[in-house]
Amino acid sequence: MLGKWLMTAGIAMVPVVELRGAIPFGLAAGLSPWQAYWAAVIGNLIPVPFIMLLIRKIFAWLRRRPWWGPRIDRLERRAHLKGQTVRKYRLPGLVILVAIPLPGTGAWTGALVADALDLRLGLAMPAIFAGLLIAGGITLAVSCGVLTLL
Repeated sequence: MLGKWLMTAGIAMVPVVELRGAIPFGLAAGLSPWQAYWAAVIGNLIPVPFIMLLIRKIFAWLRRRPWWGPRIDRLERRAHLKGQTVRKYRLPGLVILVAIPLPGTGAWTGALVADALDLRLGLAMPAIFAGLLIAGGITLAVSCGVLTLL
């Protein structure tokens, strides 16, 4: 059981997949809905402080490589574009950005946007956590078939 929980949390740490892929995986692996939910939320939250604290240094290092430079620039442009909503509504906007369980949103994007907008970690973390709770609830409801019953 611990192995399934850790694997679900590990999958939630992966960019793009995040908790949207981890919750269905956890359910398919045999975890209860709440175990899959919390493993995915916690796993998805773990990379956030590292992203916010280290991403500028990592981007600066990668920019010195010819292949990575243009890709990093494109990623930062996308973060700034997604950050327009967050810039307008600040922390509620960050919650909404993270809460929408679609590709291109989530904790990784939320952390990149928060860093691009110079939001402090102490302000961004609770907003990202709240967004993850909402996104996890939506994903869990869809995965368990709740929306098909309605």
